[in-house]
Amino acid sequence: MNIQFSPTRPDADTLVFAVPKGGFDGLPLAAAATLAAGATASRFNGESGSSFESFVEEGGKTLRVLLLGVGAGADLDYEKAGAALTAKLNTSGAIHAVVEFFGGASAEQAARLAFGAKLRGWRIDTYRTRQSEKARPTLRTVTLVATGAEAQWERQAAVAEGVAFTRELVSEPANILYPESFVERCQHLAELGVRITVLDKAAMEKLGMGSLLGVAQGSVREARLLAMEWDGTDGAVEKPVVFVGKGVTFDTGGISLKPGAGMEDMKWDMGGAGAVAGAMKALAGRKAKAHVVGICGLVENMPDGNAQRPGDVVTSMSGQTIEVINTDAEGRLVLCDALTWAQRTYKPEVVIDLATLTGAMIVALGHEYAGIFANDDGLANDLIAAGQAAGDPLWRFPLLPAYDKLIDSPIADMKNMGARYAGSITAAQFLKRFIEDGVKWAHLDIAGMVWADKPGGTWDKGATGYGVRLIDRLVADKFEQ
Repeated sequence: MNIQFSPTRPDADTLVFAVPKGGFDGLPLAAAATLAAGATASRFNGESGSSFESFVEEGGKTLRVLLLGVGAGADLDYEKAGAALTAKLNTSGAIHAVVEFFGGASAEQAARLAFGAKLRGWRIDTYRTRQSEKARPTLRTVTLVATGAEAQWERQAAVAEGVAFTRELVSEPANILYPESFVERCQHLAELGVRITVLDKAAMEKLGMGSLLGVAQGSVREARLLAMEWDGTDGAVEKPVVFVGKGVTFDTGGISLKPGAGMEDMKWDMGGAGAVAGAMKALAGRKAKAHVVGICGLVENMPDGNAQRPGDVVTSMSGQTIEVINTDAEGRLVLCDALTWAQRTYKPEVVIDLATLTGAMIVALGHEYAGIFANDDGLANDLIAAGQAAGDPLWRFPLLPAYDKLIDSPIADMKNMGARYAGSITAAQFLKRFIEDGVKWAHLDIAGMVWADKPGGTWDKGATGYGVRLIDRLVADKFEQ
């Protein structure tokens, strides 16, 4: 879907009036009174995300007219309105929609509406060969009648592209997206100025990444470690902020095999890595004046004859040993080596990891919030604020020494899983053991957020793109020069 801006109304088959709550009297149409009466009768009052659709005769032709509510006061939400526009028109038969702002709108508000429309318009039709005519998208262009919004939109468009890339990665099936092909999908970021580094199995063996490689040993797909570096400061900022993503491109659970029902969902167990890759595309696309590194630990967790067993002991890159109690607690085994490599390679002061780490997080928070654990209150507060502003909400959980005893092992430095209770917390306590002194660290357990079984505000059913906007907002607020 093409987004464009114009100072005047061009010809189109669909006319959209973005109207504030309770304020749609006097629309610039011959049929304004009839439209207003119909909207009132349909209980439309301009609440954000609401709409009323009709057809009118205007200028000698029939036009589809959509009244689109943007709200007012605390309910004012142009992004939500833009998403509602696409949800309503995308498969409606409308081809070109022109949006006029009844009562006016700022350049930022116009760009925000365009952003919501663009996000909600994403879908993956790659593997559909027999789609009905009515199910196919028809909306090709949205023109917003506004001036001075192009600069705002340029930034928003880059973020939308990042979200779309994450959704693409998360949506792909595991026979198409695996560690090597994930790396290939990210190669185009080099064209945006991102420096890409890839470690293969041999390189990781040499570095002693026994924990990450232990997860991968049951698969014919070799593991990869992908690093993407964007320096928009031209070397002025030496130490980057580092984001690390869990990239388990398919998770069977390994020898601790998951139940068969619903296992197909485990293609999105690389949602953390997908978010990191999409965020790097967004930051590079908008030329963020920040030094940022995104790292993805990429493996496939399979149960073949060479697979890791419960009871095995592996040695991580940090030198710490881990007793593998359950091979389905694999994400932390991947992350711990990726975190160690990130700290030793880039010497960061701030490290943030994102991972679809525990089902316990979904039990605790459902699909409304991701969990955050942090060793620094300031970083935690910054992330929570960024999440609230960006629409990727976070809820903080504790980190306490009292939980450490739950992952102490009788034969190794630690075990990869505690008892039944506090599963998300013990997973975070595990990762904390790999954070070096003086490094500010946060762990985001996004298990309930990367995939949706029903449409949401700015996404359809499926991949949500969670994490991209959160990272972009944090960098913009706290790390850009």
